[in-house]
Amino acid sequence: MLAYGELICDITEQVTNQWQVGENFAVLSSMQAISFQVILKAVFGLEDGPRYEKLHEFLITILNPKIPILRTVLLLFPSLRQDLGAWSPWGKYLRLRQQIDQLIYAQIQERKAQPDPSRTDILSLMMAARDEAGEPMTDLELRDELMTLLVAGHETTATSLSWALYWIHHQPQVREKLLQELDKLGEQPDPNAIFRLPYLNAVCSETLRLYPVAVSGLNRLVKSPLQIGEYNFEPGTLLIPSIYLTHHREDLYPESKQFKPERFLERQFSPYEYLPFGGGNRRCIGMAFALFEMKLVLATVLSRWQMELSNGKPVKPVRKGLLFSPAGGVRMVVKGKRPQNQSVLQTSSSSA
Repeated sequence: MLAYGELICDITEQVTNQWQVGENFAVLSSMQAISFQVILKAVFGLEDGPRYEKLHEFLITILNPKIPILRTVLLLFPSLRQDLGAWSPWGKYLRLRQQIDQLIYAQIQERKAQPDPSRTDILSLMMAARDEAGEPMTDLELRDELMTLLVAGHETTATSLSWALYWIHHQPQVREKLLQELDKLGEQPDPNAIFRLPYLNAVCSETLRLYPVAVSGLNRLVKSPLQIGEYNFEPGTLLIPSIYLTHHREDLYPESKQFKPERFLERQFSPYEYLPFGGGNRRCIGMAFALFEMKLVLATVLSRWQMELSNGKPVKPVRKGLLFSPAGGVRMVVKGKRPQNQSVLQTSSSSA
């Protein structure tokens, strides 16, 4: 994972360097651009070029539809998935997915024809993996894993980053504590040192507690009589663990609606009390990478830019497909570059 540290910082700098002083913009779009490029380059191993541009275009269309609720309805109700031609919602989705598959399979075939053991992207690592019988993953398995990582890791990380930037600037004392912690690392900190910063970790943890990207865990169907606490459940009962309600239990998190990173400095919560990435053997496999990316992006942005919220109104969560996203995408104004430590995250290749 450390091999991606420099890449994440470089992509963050490239995207944020397009910001203009005095510009009023929705920070969510920038966070989407960062997380998307990180996935295409760290996971797919794509370099800039025609295939990168085409895949970028198609994936943005399929992952950020103009009417998110329509896509959600289609996914939740299989009976509505009718291919009525290229102009029907499901027909359009299927044809777009086919174009994406063609590009992914072309990337896999090219990688097989030109193997390079020095590559560290996740596609290369998966292609090198062998099961207990010594067999590699099939092209279909590779395609499915890539799409899972992409869909699960794009909008989720971007949304969490936007919420974090909102709370950091909504509470100035949080921003000041973070900057003091970051500045102590010096001009060229190791990405792993950033990952271990306690207050930065607490801010990310509290962000994911307050508005977890996944509101609920995956469904469970009771197969034999089950007792949880004082409740008894018979076979056939559908159980849906609520991550959001767990994170807002007052006995665990007093004043649960308030943003208080110090909670995570004062005590350690069990996996049954804090579960933004789910739990058990179904916990999100991308948890470590998502946290690593969140911390490096936040550190890069805060070290380089002075920003403020465009207005003092509280930002409310809104349903965006299966996620809770900040309404309006968190509108911010760029005030300028930080006068000191502007290059704090210009990591050298040796540090990664």
